[in-house]
Amino acid sequence: MSAVKIEFGTDGWRAVIGEEFTFENVRVCAQAVADYLGAVGLAERGLVVGYDTRFASDRFAAAVAEVAAANGIRTALCDAPAPTPVVSYAVLDRHAGGGVVITASHNPGEWNGFKYKPEYAGSATPEIVAALESRIETIQKRGDGVRRVPLAHAERDGLVERFDPSGPYLAQIERLVDVQRLRDAGLTVVVDAMYGAGMGYFRRILEGGSTRVVEIHSELNPLFPDMHNPEPIARNLATLRERVCSEGADIGLATDGDADRIGIVDERGIFVNQLQMYGLLLLYLLDVRGMRGPAVRSFTSTAMADRLGERYGIPVIETPVGFKYVGPKMMETRAIMGGEESGGFGFAGHIPERDAILAGLYALDLMVHRGRPFSGVLEYLTEKAGPSFYDRADITFDGDGREAILRRVERAQPATLDGSRVVAVSDIDGTKFVLEDGSWVLIRFSGTEPLLRVYTETTDQDRVARLLAAGRQIAGV
Repeated sequence: MSAVKIEFGTDGWRAVIGEEFTFENVRVCAQAVADYLGAVGLAERGLVVGYDTRFASDRFAAAVAEVAAANGIRTALCDAPAPTPVVSYAVLDRHAGGGVVITASHNPGEWNGFKYKPEYAGSATPEIVAALESRIETIQKRGDGVRRVPLAHAERDGLVERFDPSGPYLAQIERLVDVQRLRDAGLTVVVDAMYGAGMGYFRRILEGGSTRVVEIHSELNPLFPDMHNPEPIARNLATLRERVCSEGADIGLATDGDADRIGIVDERGIFVNQLQMYGLLLLYLLDVRGMRGPAVRSFTSTAMADRLGERYGIPVIETPVGFKYVGPKMMETRAIMGGEESGGFGFAGHIPERDAILAGLYALDLMVHRGRPFSGVLEYLTEKAGPSFYDRADITFDGDGREAILRRVERAQPATLDGSRVVAVSDIDGTKFVLEDGSWVLIRFSGTEPLLRVYTETTDQDRVARLLAAGRQIAGV
């Protein structure tokens, strides 16, 4: 049987457990990481290995540690499921050569994944991804290139240690935000961990004062019941919306499977979409924290960022989709923030990586500073950045139909969409049609799932459905 072609998407390699995501293939990826660390002179700094709450994630993580140890790389293996940003911060805190996180993030429960975090603790750049994929292919062709030592032996010999990454991370959080002010704010916060690795973190950070934290979906269940997948978007947060209303809560916070994406529900039980979240968090940094510097946004993210950039005199830089582009651009430009439409946001002074926990705390801090309910904070954003309405259609397609869709989109040259003139077409990542009033429609394939996505943002709620329909018509789906 031919070897599985292992390709990294926007953030790591993902596949269905027991089909392509097997111990054999995970060990091949781990050997590629070990070879890469040796080639770039980082093996002596060691490796951090973490994992999420999915089926067998702990065992896949142990398999990575066994391979790293067999290659003489000292490995710190998390002693429990941990969020990706927590594991990533451990890479910095321990001055490690890199990190591996076993997680499929927001994918459905039958999936798992392998994320690699370089020594700077962000998503691997396209260059690093290419180096890993090349090594994976070489190992697969050799057929005998994977070294492995039993985990018990590696622990006995001091090559693998179990550790809790939460302490240094929580100390970092206290340096970045006035946690005591949030504890004493008297808020009621409902937290939906979506059965993922973020469970318990908001409670640990916020309890101890007058603020009350109510947790839901905070137990291990790799089936992710009551939701299609652990992605903090409106269709998956019905229970959170209901609980916010029944508790009379001030806000609902949801974190995805590995807690690098945030979703928010306001005090009325209304979902705050991902583009609004980018605008709110950038406004918080500019207006409340008084920070200045570039902001980085992905191709799929909000035009509100550009309008805020003009208002506050900062540059806004656009990248292809994925933190493998956003994170490096943040480091290169010393940006105050980076973010994408998926609900992942990274911040200056921390790690060049998405962190849903810190994003949620910043959202709380914005609300406390403004002295308004979260719906009022949204009104404040509209005052500063103008109105924004957004939606996304996720469409499954026959694998053989991908090329036909691409051809249809490439051939499309619409003069108008929903009555507005098309003034620009961009193909940074997919195809985006920009309209004269600032609205846009984007058609692109997901980098992590077999989906075609059609996105739109406009200043008129009534146009959202019509613009999505126009995008689907262009794609022929």
